[in-house]
Amino acid sequence: MKKLMLIGLGLLFATGAAWAKGEEIEKKGFLATEWCVKNDMFKDCRLESYACGAGGCYEHWNFGDKPTGKLVLYVHDDGKYYYIDLGHIEPSELDEAKNANEVTFKGTYDPKTNTIHAREFKAPPPPKKSFFKGCL
Repeated sequence: MKKLMLIGLGLLFATGAAWAKGEEIEKKGFLATEWCVKNDMFKDCRLESYACGAGGCYEHWNFGDKPTGKLVLYVHDDGKYYYIDLGHIEPSELDEAKNANEVTFKGTYDPKTNTIHAREFKAPPPPKKSFFKGCL
């Protein structure tokens, strides 16, 4: 009976610890910066906003400065955006996913800060090459 009670308490603490970390989540949407999403600039998002957080901010930003742009994932189904904490993902790995739709992030979700702590991501495949078969 004591063993059963200890196992039950162990499971209770394990689920409590998992709940405290945040729930597992998988979201698919458009990856951009917060500034671009707030200004409705999706495909036309300025690349300097990834480094310094806004359009035209390159005039006051030096190459030694830390990047201050906040990455967000705009989810069309929810109609809102989530902040992305890359964790162990290198920012250079996101080059093909920047300003792209159908980017998927998996990780834990923190509802207090509206942040997805990313474990992994999947970028959409590049567009297929096409050949123009028409008269000029």
